[in-house]
Amino acid sequence: MNNTIKLSVDTENNGKRLDIFLAENINKFTRSFLKKLIENNQVKLNKKILTSPSAKVKFKDQIVIKIIKNDEQSIVPKKIKLNIVYEDKDILVVNKSKGMVVHPGAGNYENTLVNALIFRYKKNLSTINGSSRPGIVHRIDKETSGLLVVAKNNMAHSNLGEQFSKHTINRKYLCLIWGVIRPLSGKISTLISRDKKNRQLMTVSDINGKKAITNYKTLKVFNIKDIPKISLLECELETGRTHQIRVHLKYKGTSLLGDKQYGKKNIKFKKINNEFFTKLNKLSGQALHAKTLGFVHPKTKKRMNFSSELPGGFRKILNLLENLTG
Repeated sequence: MNNTIKLSVDTENNGKRLDIFLAENINKFTRSFLKKLIENNQVKLNKKILTSPSAKVKFKDQIVIKIIKNDEQSIVPKKIKLNIVYEDKDILVVNKSKGMVVHPGAGNYENTLVNALIFRYKKNLSTINGSSRPGIVHRIDKETSGLLVVAKNNMAHSNLGEQFSKHTINRKYLCLIWGVIRPLSGKISTLISRDKKNRQLMTVSDINGKKAITNYKTLKVFNIKDIPKISLLECELETGRTHQIRVHLKYKGTSLLGDKQYGKKNIKFKKINNEFFTKLNKLSGQALHAKTLGFVHPKTKKRMNFSSELPGGFRKILNLLENLTG
């Protein structure tokens, strides 16, 4: 389906970033969605295609946006087993497995959580985030396991979205990191933006980006002979930015075990063939798990809290560290 939106820039908006101007003047789409439209050549400024979301608009500029939406039928329903922790008429809570992408995107259109949801619930999911993301209120990374809440209708989605915006959703993650983070507990508050050198990565910025806040505490430090120090951390999110925990850990000079994108490259091992490194090499993806999720039910208004078990690979590494310590 094609949809065309035309806008003109008034004096009040002179000098604003293109993506900000669009987000403030088109209420039905998120800023991130509008940024993708710009990057995908779907926005024209004075009849010329613009591909930079940060381009500045000027008084009397004419903007035409062509929204090319994929038909809902283009998402293939797929029978994929889901670990459903809770379900009622309005919401469901899923314990997402490591390796599963939340919604269709570049390179993966068939094996996502959305494909599984459409197979199971057909059209009984919220549509606020568009036809390509039915039911999806929030995301976690492909290689991160753990809890997600899914909305079955727009009332539930809108209410949950407001709780996320107000930072009243409780989200705690467990992770294993290299070294010891100082101080042992604290709050990391920065701006996070897309990395200019590698568009697939995010980075901490001093001047632009979205505010990101991570509260963390060190639960245990493993100091084992022939193995670099490793810490077990609990991270509680106040915001939910892309790759937030991983970016904040890098900012603090460390990284998750198994993180190939943000991981430290200079870790020195004295013995490579011991049991720990054998198990570590078998760990697919990073040691990061969305363990707890708490929110107010959109309809009943009762507080709900959910907890999930660590996935097998993460649990094996943690058990081995405990055994080697003891």
